[in-house]
Amino acid sequence: MINEFQKGALASRLGIPMIYGIDAVHGHNNVYNATIFPHNVGLGATRDPELVRRIGSATALEARATGIPYVFAPCIAVCRDPRWGRCYESYSEDHKIVQEMTEIIPGLQGDIPANSRKGVPYVGGNKKVAACAKHFVGDGGTTRGINENNTVVDRHELLSIHMPAYSDSIIKGVATVMISYSSWNGEKMHANRDLVTGFLKGTLKFKGFVISDWEGVDRITSPPHANYSYSVQASILAGLDMIMIPFKYIEFIDDLISLVKNNVVPMDRIDDAVGRILLVKFTMGLFENPLADLSLVNELGSQAHRDLAREAVRKSLVLLKNGKNGTNPNPVIPLPKKVSKILVAGSHADNLGYQCGGWTMEWQGFSGNNYTRGTTILSAIKSTVDSSTEIIYRENPDGNFVKSNNFAYAIVVVGEHPYAETSGDSMNLTMAEPGPSVISNVCESVKCIVIIISGRPIVIEPYISSIDALVAAWLPGTEGQGITDVLFGDHGFSGKLPRTWFRTVDQLPMNFGDTHYDPLFPLGFGIETESIKELVTRSTSDGVIGRPCILVLVLALILSL
Repeated sequence: MINEFQKGALASRLGIPMIYGIDAVHGHNNVYNATIFPHNVGLGATRDPELVRRIGSATALEARATGIPYVFAPCIAVCRDPRWGRCYESYSEDHKIVQEMTEIIPGLQGDIPANSRKGVPYVGGNKKVAACAKHFVGDGGTTRGINENNTVVDRHELLSIHMPAYSDSIIKGVATVMISYSSWNGEKMHANRDLVTGFLKGTLKFKGFVISDWEGVDRITSPPHANYSYSVQASILAGLDMIMIPFKYIEFIDDLISLVKNNVVPMDRIDDAVGRILLVKFTMGLFENPLADLSLVNELGSQAHRDLAREAVRKSLVLLKNGKNGTNPNPVIPLPKKVSKILVAGSHADNLGYQCGGWTMEWQGFSGNNYTRGTTILSAIKSTVDSSTEIIYRENPDGNFVKSNNFAYAIVVVGEHPYAETSGDSMNLTMAEPGPSVISNVCESVKCIVIIISGRPIVIEPYISSIDALVAAWLPGTEGQGITDVLFGDHGFSGKLPRTWFRTVDQLPMNFGDTHYDPLFPLGFGIETESIKELVTRSTSDGVIGRPCILVLVLALILSL
């Protein structure tokens, strides 16, 4: 498809190759069989910029494998309110963590050459892609987290919280910047000349091109498209260089030509835009290599990339509770692999679509296991436990069923259903039904480990006392074995909360450092565990003289595996 489009561009009068971009926001997420990495909120929990860089490299290869040289990623929003439907696209509420995670840009694009001028875009060959820092600026700070809404902060707060990751991205040579649908103090970002031309292109010296969001120009007016000629004028004069128009592009072209002919939009503004777009195309080598490199086809969903995603999953998981009373004299995790019988329950245990979240195959995500390839959490459990261990799966078991079976323990996997953008805005942040009743039915009768699949913190406090171990798994993507890697002790838990976990939604917005800060779990919280191997090594290296009980425990653990 891409090649056919490109051949059409090359056959035009000037023969200038087109640049085709796609939303590859957690891997090449629109393509069957691609590796789906954890969404950004999970990557923020890893605190591992080098890992994120490797994910960028893998995503670039998978995008290039389908002939696509440009991705609309990363989202470097600083989500300040989890009620926002795009909060999972944000690495953290802490701008410093978001800044660290801009390391994905050299992963996607390649390392900028030594002594490169600040602001000049760089894409290092046809195994890398042009990246796009988005959404400029303040999209994560809207009132009550309402998508595309108004961010009401003074200039100091805008520049100190929402802007730093853009400065870092530009230093790393990011090729493009996408403008936010949102407003700053009532002024639409798509029409904000002060910030786009003045600050981004002037102060930050950004030399790549600025692109609108999907129909972003239409939304300058309310209702959208109400005065389109004005919106075209406002956006181009603000400094936008490339306009994303899915349908009414002829109207845009006609309006812009008219504005130029009538000297409303000066020709040097058009020259600036065209020059910036051509600079990125030249930098990418698009003129030399406009067509897909078919030799990369095996990079899509490769085992190396799936192994990387699995590593990212296990590093992203945050252990919030490990033991019934919280002081953990009897930790539940790591779980024994060899027991008589395990219950696996919950709507998210065997649902790849729920596991991946929004922006996966479809804009709003999907339900079920048929839309792409991957490993569900249930499948991962089955492949991890001892062959003699019986696994019973019930999506929504009743209390009598749980009581009447002699389960060693239960793994309950519940959370949110997939969503994207405005569809994810939520004022109550509750768990999807029947999640609460599954927790109630299972955890009152058997030792239970609850795994939350969600794009953000959700209401959990009412259930937490009945839970023995609690794991925030975010939206982990296609590699469910990353979860069993840490549940069963092949690796330890290491993830730290990238966001504050609230007690009740009445506290929101609430971020670290606020005067009313009273979280259920604070930013940075996460119980660390050792792997079975580490436990064995440490216990035996301590020696066994005077410690026979430790030796017995270690041997018991080994035997249980």
